[in-house]
Formats: sequence, C-alpha cells, structure tokens
Amino acid sequence: MKLEMKKLQLFLRVCGSGRRVSESAQICVVSPSEGAEVGWVQRSLSRLVMMDQITFMTTHRPCIGVFDSGFGGLTVLKALLKLIPDADYIYFGDTARLPYGSKSVETVARYAVEAARFLEHKGAQMLVIACNTATALALDQITAAANVPVVGVVEPGAERAAASSTKKKVVVIGTEATVSSHAYRKALQARGVQDHEKACPLFVPLVEEGWTEHGVTEEVAGIYLKEAFAEGFEDADVLLLGCTHYPLIKPVLNRVAPAHVTIVDSADATADVVAELLRRTPLPDPSQGERSRVPHVTFFATDSVEKFRRLGPKFLGHPVEDVQHVDLKE
Repeated sequence: MKLEMKKLQLFLRVCGSGRRVSESAQICVVSPSEGAEVGWVQRSLSRLVMMDQITFMTTHRPCIGVFDSGFGGLTVLKALLKLIPDADYIYFGDTARLPYGSKSVETVARYAVEAARFLEHKGAQMLVIACNTATALALDQITAAANVPVVGVVEPGAERAAASSTKKKVVVIGTEATVSSHAYRKALQARGVQDHEKACPLFVPLVEEGWTEHGVTEEVAGIYLKEAFAEGFEDADVLLLGCTHYPLIKPVLNRVAPAHVTIVDSADATADVVAELLRRTPLPDPSQGERSRVPHVTFFATDSVEKFRRLGPKFLGHPVEDVQHVDLKE
C-alpha cells in the first residue's frame, strides 16, 4: 500500500505543475529511490499524453465510464453527476454475474477487465471502478489492462475516513469479500489509522428489496453496529461505508450509530478524487453550449433491462431510461 501511495504522490507531483501533460512527461525527473514507482507513472503519463493530443481534435464533453457488479455503483454515479455535470457517462452493471463477493480473485479480475475493455471500446476516457469488491481484488489488473486513467473506491474512501478521524480509529463495514480482502485495513494503516472491520452481508439484499427505511433493516443495523463498535473500538469516531449499496441506508445508520460518529461515504469521496483528476488531466474541455446541457448517461446491463430500469432509480435518485443489454462472452 505504501508503494501505491508513493506512485500516486509521484504522479500528482509530475502532473501538478500546471503544464500540459505532454510537457510534464518531457521534463519528468525522478530520483533513483523512486525507481519502483517510475514505470507506473510513465505508463500513466503516456496515457494522458495520448488524451492530451486528442484534446486538440475534439470539443466533445469528457466521457467517464463507471463499472460495478450490479446496482450499487449507481450511488457513485449519482455523486459524479452532482459534482461533475459537464461530463457524459457510460455505466456498466454486470448484473448477470453478481454478486462478485462469492467469486475467486481470478474470476473477479477477469470480469472486471472485460468490463473495463468494454467501457473503453464505448469511448470512456476515464474509468471509475465503483465496486468495492472489484477494487479490493482486481484494481492492479484493471489498471494494467486499461489505456486510460483508473480510479477505484477504496483509496478515496480511506483517505476521507483518515482525514475525518481525530481518534485515528475507524470502523469499516462492507461485504464479506471486501472485508476479507482487508483492502481498507491496508489503506487505513498506511495512513496511521487503526480499524475494525465488520462484514454486513444482509444489507445488500435489504437495500435491493427496497427496505431502506424498514424496521427490520434498522434492527439488523443495530446488531451489526453494536458488534462493530466493540473490542476496543467503542470510541472510534468514523464509520466508513465500504459498500456502494450502503449510502441508501445512511439515515438508518445515522440513527443507530453512536452519537459521536461521523459517517464517511466512499461514493462521495471517489467523486471528489475524479473531479480533482479532471482538473489535472487534459480531457476535452466542453464548449459553452455543451457545458450547459444535461449529462448524457448510457446504461449497459448484462441481465434484465427491465429489472435495471426498476431498481436503478432507487440508487440514482431519478429515472433510468437509456438501458441496453450486453452479453460479455465468458
């Protein structure tokens, strides 16, 4: 995880000078001690240089691809739409192959790489992996396979949680797969923060059933959080939502969490990181006319289009209309 932080710091140092990325690539100077990170930075810069050149040839709005194993990633898309309305979006929900949490690392990586390549083929100029399981298990493989910048949800969520905690003690809740990967633990420990992880497997089916304000959900949440804020973490002051379904039950979690706790949503944190990267990278700058129109969002689902149209609005907050079925071959 320290290597990942070094890579990100080096990347932002190179790109943070205000120059065009093509110029930054030419003057990039690194010390011998940074050799382990240089290859990653140079590959990232080469991708941005290619996009830098494209900028001269188009005035189209930037296009951001968002990927999730199902519906939960729509909460990340919702945050992106609110924060970055000047972009267009392509959302891919691998609804035929969910849940990813019960699958092997190799299978998750294969599915995620297929989705990333599909989104690139459709014109995505940046990829947001809005799936905690895919980020935790396969972010390196996705990044290696992609030809555009890639942002996951774990690092932004951990960064926001660490910054929000005065006690430097955080409770993380997520799916079995995300918790078992210890991705958030590694990210938080790299920032000097202790954590207590708690898997909450019943939350996802309750959310997808539409029971976001149901008494059963509140009772289950009370049981989970009582167990989470225990074993020396009674005084933890941040609850990190490590699943993109969980923002839908944030009001319930606010009611049952200890009064001193701040809830951190990785969806909002990820949108902030994407916005910052867009300020630093040369994606197309839309004209005034294009800037004034509402974002165009295209949805792709590997299972029932009708089900996606029915459940999608619960996560996105408004109707989901342009949904197309896609069949990714095994």
